[in-house]
Formats: sequence, structure tokens, C-alpha cells
Amino acid sequence: MMKLSFVAFFLCALLLISSSSTMAYPSSSSEDGGGVCGEKCKNRCSKAGMLDRCMKYCGICCEQCKCVPSGTYGNKHECPCYKDLKNSKGKPKCP
Repeated sequence: MMKLSFVAFFLCALLLISSSSTMAYPSSSSEDGGGVCGEKCKNRCSKAGMLDRCMKYCGICCEQCKCVPSGTYGNKHECPCYKDLKNSKGKPKCP
């Protein structure tokens, strides 16, 4: 009986860890209505020097704010939440 409960606990913990890691970095296959964040972030980050980093933070910001400013730079007035998110150092989090 002890082995069975340990196996059940281990499987539940593994499931929890895998589901939380997929939610942390949204992609074009996220549950946002067909990849809206992924497509908007591709456009926003299309001229970024560090594409991976831009896509990561844009995706996080899009998931939280439900919007991404138009264009590849600026226009943050279109999405105040996106504009106001800050990192731990107090600098803008969203590209």
C-alpha cells in the first residue's frame, strides 16, 4: 500500500510541475483563442536583436495584460497594463 501511495504522489507532483512550466512561457499554441499572443509577439519582436528574450517577455506580458501594442517599438499607450509592468529592478518588463 505504501508503494502505491508513493507512486500516486509522484505522478501527481510530476503532472503539476509539467503543467506549471508550460504556462510560464506562453507560445502560439496557448489557450488565448488560436495563438493571438504568439502572433502579436512575433510581429512585435520581428526586429529584436535578442528574439528569444523578446518573445519570452512579450508572451508573459500578453498573457497578463491580454494585449500587445502595435508595431515593433513604442505605441505602449495602446496597452497601459503592458506599459506599466516592471521587472525586479523597476525597469519596463515588456518589449
